[in-house]
Order: sequence, then structure tokens, then C-alpha cells
Amino acid sequence: MTSKVQRQQTIARIIAEQAVTNQPMLLELLDKAGIEATQATVSRDLEDLGAVKVRVRKGEAAYAIPDFAPDRLAPQDQLRRVLSEWVAEVEYSDPMVIIRTPPGCAHVVASALDRSRIKGVVGTVAGDDTLFCVAEAKYGAKRLATDLRVLAGLSKAAR
Repeated sequence: MTSKVQRQQTIARIIAEQAVTNQPMLLELLDKAGIEATQATVSRDLEDLGAVKVRVRKGEAAYAIPDFAPDRLAPQDQLRRVLSEWVAEVEYSDPMVIIRTPPGCAHVVASALDRSRIKGVVGTVAGDDTLFCVAEAKYGAKRLATDLRVLAGLSKAAR
């Protein structure tokens, strides 16, 4: 039998790896992972994890978990997925990089950037659909903006 902690860790991993649009879908994915749960249990788990629904590029809403342990690193592929799904625009004005997302998604992108500890990022501050990312002085905002655009699958040219 799977413990609550194990089940919630699996839910967080599933949500981090793919767009989960509803609880029945999550139940199916948990079942494939060998975890049996009821919809009521999954609903409580999502609430415990602080999961929120955010809009993804295709206009759908998917679950996201904005707050992660600060020592947990987001793998490069995870960061690339988050940026490609939720970043609409990247601009810069030294030392800041300004990232625009769909409404309600900026905190998800900021959390992924903070956890990734990607080179050049000092820290982030997120609003609803915009986040500010402070670039390391030696790295520069222009270079960081270019790196983030590439990870997000946006134009490679610096603006």
C-alpha cells in the first residue's frame, strides 16, 4: 500500500512531467504508476500540495504546483517544458529580464526558474502574468534573456 507522502510525491512528479487537465486523468496516471486512489483522496492531495489550475498555451487549464522545496532542483528538461508551455514573451532591461505568461502562470515559471538554479539568475519576482528575473551582473540580462528564449522555444534573436 502506498503512503500519503508517496502518493503526493507521485502526483507532484506527474504534474511536473505533463499537463494534467482534470482529476479523472490524474487518477488514470496514478493507476498506471501502480497507485490506487479515489477521486476524493486525489482532490484532498491536490489541495494539500497547493495545486492550482493554470492556462497552458493551447487554452486548456492544467494543474500546477507553484511551491516546491527550495533545495529541489528542476531538471533542464522540466525547465524547458515549463518555459515552452507558459512563456509568451521575454524582454530585458539590465539587470532585469521581463517574462510574460498567460494570466495566472507567472508564479509557476518563477518557481521553475528558482528551482533550476540556472546560470545567470539571481532570483525572481512573479505577479499574475509577468515576472521579473534579476540577472547576475557578470552574466547580463541580454544573455540571460537569449538563453530563456531558446529554452522556451521562442525566437533566438535578442530583442
